Amino acid sequence: MNRYELALDYFRKNYNCCQSTLLAFSDVIGLDEQKALDIAGGYGSGAGTGELCGAINGAIMALGLLTPIDKADPLTSKRRTMALAKELQARFQERFGYLRCRDLLANAAGFEATDATPAAKAMGLTKHCEIMVVTAVEIVEQIIAEREAK
Repeated sequence: MNRYELALDYFRKNYNCCQSTLLAFSDVIGLDEQKALDIAGGYGSGAGTGELCGAINGAIMALGLLTPIDKADPLTSKRRTMALAKELQARFQERFGYLRCRDLLANAAGFEATDATPAAKAMGLTKHCEIMVVTAVEIVEQIIAEREAK
């Protein structure tokens, strides 16, 4: 099962967007399933407030765990991770126009399946939040691949 399928599988088992996105990277982030579920548990539905989309929160958590802070130089490594978080959000917003869960859901009716990313299209997804989860995973994978190519 690839990361997209894994994230979708968790989401369809009623885990929130943040949990589903974070768990897609469980093989490389160093968290067992239970810890990841616990950490991300309060971040669904924009941390219950409709703010930053849970899929984005989970993706940022994954990026943070994939780029750990260097205790010898916390400022530089913190800036690096923050830059990755900003890049992820910029790509997500470019695709969907919004970052806030409330806004994404309010505009779901105008969302076209053609707006989905290649992975979501390949999986034939049409449900809004499923597309958000898979897209967040896809963007993290793109960022990782770009970093490795440097």
